[in-house]
Amino acid sequence: MSLSRRSILQGTAAAVLASPAILRAQDALASSGTVNVFAWGDYIQQNMIDKFQGDTGITINLSTFGSNDEAVQKLKAAGGKGFDVIYPSVTNGPQYYPDDLLQPVDEDKLALDKLIPSMLRDSVQLGATYRGKRMLLPFDWGTEAITFDSAAMPMSDSDVSYGAMWSKDANGKATFRQKSGMVGVGLYLDSIGEVKSDRMLDVYKSEDEARRVYGAAADFIIAHKANVAAFWNNATEATNAFKQAGAAIGQTWDTTGLLLNREDAKYKYRMPKEGGITWMDSMGIPSGAENVEQAYAFINAMLDPEMAGMFSKNTGYNSAVLGAADHAGDEYKAQFNEVYNADNLANLWWWQADQPWTSPVVGEFVDKITNS
Repeated sequence: MSLSRRSILQGTAAAVLASPAILRAQDALASSGTVNVFAWGDYIQQNMIDKFQGDTGITINLSTFGSNDEAVQKLKAAGGKGFDVIYPSVTNGPQYYPDDLLQPVDEDKLALDKLIPSMLRDSVQLGATYRGKRMLLPFDWGTEAITFDSAAMPMSDSDVSYGAMWSKDANGKATFRQKSGMVGVGLYLDSIGEVKSDRMLDVYKSEDEARRVYGAAADFIIAHKANVAAFWNNATEATNAFKQAGAAIGQTWDTTGLLLNREDAKYKYRMPKEGGITWMDSMGIPSGAENVEQAYAFINAMLDPEMAGMFSKNTGYNSAVLGAADHAGDEYKAQFNEVYNADNLANLWWWQADQPWTSPVVGEFVDKITNS
């Protein structure tokens, strides 16, 4: 599977209007009801809530989660009920489908022409459809790479590596999320020839291969655990690792590094030579949603370039909406151009759709790292 990086960037140049039918449908239901949204903690911020409620008259009832596992387990426990819109990573879709936790979306009710075409197309390969029906719609994409304090750990962009977190200079100064930390270590070990893994794609081939590769990565982390300042599981914890726990380098989401950089230029967020870990989050409608028309109104509002630009400006994440960058502000544009270039965009590592063994095997080694 190969996503078109350049088409993602080029696609942000212009926006298109929603079809009249969609706009009429939204106008018809403007004005009343509630939509229950279950999203990542930093996604739906107050300025977006104010705009949506002001434009539609629909009240947002927002609940948040900090990990994909938390989201799927909560929806599973509720039998698919309690929420009208949810934001899973698209690669986690297969965890929802067997238990009928999501319903197919009605594409005729959605302004699909507002999405970057390559994102809509490539989401299918990443897990957005089930049995030929679209279940999830692209929302945003971003990376997990290296954030570092350039005053405490100076390095040139060309020297940035996942391996830098495990050097002697990083003793007691590293932070990472256990699940994706294993991927970073795996990419590093593969690049130096210590544990070959076809750039971590072997973990998707079989359970035995997943155990071999994740096991080696977990053993490496445990052997270097003196370097760990803190683990993180959400954006707030990652930021606090630098501000409160003494971290000077970490494998973090882009929002952590970019927002820290906005506060203090000593913090830099850069793609490591092994490739930035890349993800796509999505929007879907749970099977037990009670406010379905309001859910469609909410999703279409998220596809508006102005709203999407507001989201990117708030978080630093990259929207899947055409023209969003034109509404995200000069700071967002400057940071994007500082972090990404043609070479590192061509070297990104994309999370793949989960296999049946992915969650239990990863969970087992996460526990081993945490409790060792």
